[in-house]
Amino acid sequence: MTDEIKTPVQFIDVEEDFSGQRIDNFLLARLKGIPKSVIYRVLRKGEVRVNKKRIKPEYKLQPGDQVRVPPFTLSPEPEKEPVSTSLSIVKNLEQHILYEDNELIVLNKPSGMAVHGGSGLSFGVIEALRALRPTARHLELVHRLDRDTSGCLLIAKKRSVLTHLHEQLRNKTVEKKYWALVAGQWDSKIKKVTEPLRKNTLQSGERVVKVDEVQGKPSETRFKILQRYVEGTLVEAFPVTGRTHQIRVHTACKGHAIACDDKYGDNEFTSQMQSLGLNRLYLHAKTLSFTHPGTGKEIRCDAPLDKPLSAVLEKLTRK
Repeated sequence: MTDEIKTPVQFIDVEEDFSGQRIDNFLLARLKGIPKSVIYRVLRKGEVRVNKKRIKPEYKLQPGDQVRVPPFTLSPEPEKEPVSTSLSIVKNLEQHILYEDNELIVLNKPSGMAVHGGSGLSFGVIEALRALRPTARHLELVHRLDRDTSGCLLIAKKRSVLTHLHEQLRNKTVEKKYWALVAGQWDSKIKKVTEPLRKNTLQSGERVVKVDEVQGKPSETRFKILQRYVEGTLVEAFPVTGRTHQIRVHTACKGHAIACDDKYGDNEFTSQMQSLGLNRLYLHAKTLSFTHPGTGKEIRCDAPLDKPLSAVLEKLTRK
């Protein structure tokens, strides 16, 4: 096709921060938009060279290595948002930074903003932050939040920091607590939900998660009641595991769906909350605690509720 784009051969010098990273993961992170299957194919064919030699996908990079990346043929990109729209997103995001130093950023992610481009979106949080911090060349998401969920999102500025924080996530020493407004009166005896969850990806690409006692993965969310209202309950959710849509499905399976959840929600409760002015999912990553990879000190960030979330609470009747 005449409108296809062919990238030039690249020669990349490996910096200290990428020491020990596998070549396949190095390429997957850098070659956004190139299918995973294509990257592994050029590795197998020996088109990727390190120091002019063929290497295997599991080769671990060393400082000073030079990586030759072969040319790729790309299809034209989908039409992107106008530049003015992108600039306004970037400018607005600066106001949502809760904590920042030379190694990481904690952001109070707005609801309605995807963490990264894709699925028809060319601009997400990580793209905006890269535009906002052009000198931070290795910005990467440490974890993700659903597009409609707001609150604490952790971003690493260095690969060594990313690796350290991923280890904390695996060891479950990162503590993430969410606030959710749910339908009905939450039973105070329900302090823990452990229904196993199975993720299905529909033909459209939409992800749907269901409780599945046979094929589901072990999942655990701990709950605490923050405030009872006549109309519903404000709960704090602490996900011990990190399954897709975990809190949304765990609340719904107990008969207490989250307000304005368009996938697992209670239509009657959602309509009631919409009549009070709520037009977004009431799920917010309120606090985030972790050990700073550089200083070893505990960092705890608290993300204030946005106006739609705080405003609806004021209209509810406390019990």
